[in-house]
Amino acid sequence: MRRTIFTVMAIGLGCLVGFLAANHPVTVLGQGGPASIAAVPGQVGGQDTFGPYDVVPDWPQNVSTLPGNEAWTWGAGQGIYAENPNRVFMLFRGELPNIKRPNAKLLRDFGPSLVFPIGRLPWRDATISALPGAGGTGQEPEDGMKLWMEGQGQLGVDAKWEHCLTIVDASGKIIETFPQYDHLFKRPHYVTINPYDPEKHIWIVDDHMHAIYVFTHDMKELVQTIGTPTVKGADGTHFNRPTFLAWLPDSTLFVADGYNGTRVAKFDKNGKFLMDWGTKGTPPNDKRPSYFNNVHGIAIDPVSKRLFVNDRGNHRVQVFDENGKYLYAWSMGGGPSDVHLLYMGADRMIWAFDRGTSKMLKYDQDGHFLYSWGTWGDFPGGFWGVHGFSVDQDGNFYTAEVDNGRAMKFTPRPGANPAYLVSKPIYSAWK
Repeated sequence: MRRTIFTVMAIGLGCLVGFLAANHPVTVLGQGGPASIAAVPGQVGGQDTFGPYDVVPDWPQNVSTLPGNEAWTWGAGQGIYAENPNRVFMLFRGELPNIKRPNAKLLRDFGPSLVFPIGRLPWRDATISALPGAGGTGQEPEDGMKLWMEGQGQLGVDAKWEHCLTIVDASGKIIETFPQYDHLFKRPHYVTINPYDPEKHIWIVDDHMHAIYVFTHDMKELVQTIGTPTVKGADGTHFNRPTFLAWLPDSTLFVADGYNGTRVAKFDKNGKFLMDWGTKGTPPNDKRPSYFNNVHGIAIDPVSKRLFVNDRGNHRVQVFDENGKYLYAWSMGGGPSDVHLLYMGADRMIWAFDRGTSKMLKYDQDGHFLYSWGTWGDFPGGFWGVHGFSVDQDGNFYTAEVDNGRAMKFTPRPGANPAYLVSKPIYSAWK
């Protein structure tokens, strides 16, 4: 009898829950309502094309607006770093001709029904067109210009090596240029400031020069060069196409080395070499600890001192302690995945950009996938080849794209879920 009563009660409760659910639908898998996965909770309509952000139109000022430079525009966008909202560093591989999108034409010489450019799709790949041409794993720096000239044409006509480094303000206006340093660069790759350095030196990595340059904060003086420019190697004074940097709170430096190198190099706060680790692996799916193929990104948790290293050629993140002890790894997914760089902000989560899927990706430190956003395109807000990104103290998000050949600025949408925003950085030395 008791079992019968419990059964009837269970059926009745189930019917009640079903009735309430039918009249008050609960959100499932982000289908709408306050519990959805939308970047702005409770939003009606839309599709989070740009995730939790709005893109800032016509940002930055085009380099073609500089006097006498009307015929030129940005080359491949390599890096971007927001020291603050009003001082944003941008790295480009020179300039390309400032030409408008051509009208679509039938390419009858190549075959029937072929049209170029195709509507809504990008039409010029800046990373191929800009100096010194494509520079993926295996390319030697001395071959860069030779390959570019074989495929492109003439210097000063198809591309030129100027305005590699510029600084813009919050409105995108170009406020500083550095023609005196263009000769130092062959393929400037990354620009940043050590967040634990009260003097705020400017660091620029150039992978084709095998060198890291350190400038005073006002960019008036080059005060240190780590590595031997134009000479490759794998020791305390040589790199093999280094890519990115990261620091511990005591300013111990770690270098991701690199496109052709297969190691992480560790230096003290003064640039003295301490140690390195890493062995050349077998791409694309080498699973052995400390075997690398294109060390292309690095981030450090300032609390645990764990290093998160982007083993790009093997589609994975390898995690180490500060002395190179392997801890664990996770995959970003196989092809078409092609992750460029890693970033850890104040929330100690991992953000990455995937060039293969044109998405920003968020993971926790154990590799659990949490969120993604982004779409491919050359329209404002679309992504094609994000090679650098940065966040300022106000939460504005910046990108530099090698393929689209531009930089962009995004502002947080009103009411956006903070968990979906790329975390603000650590500014320990100058809060």
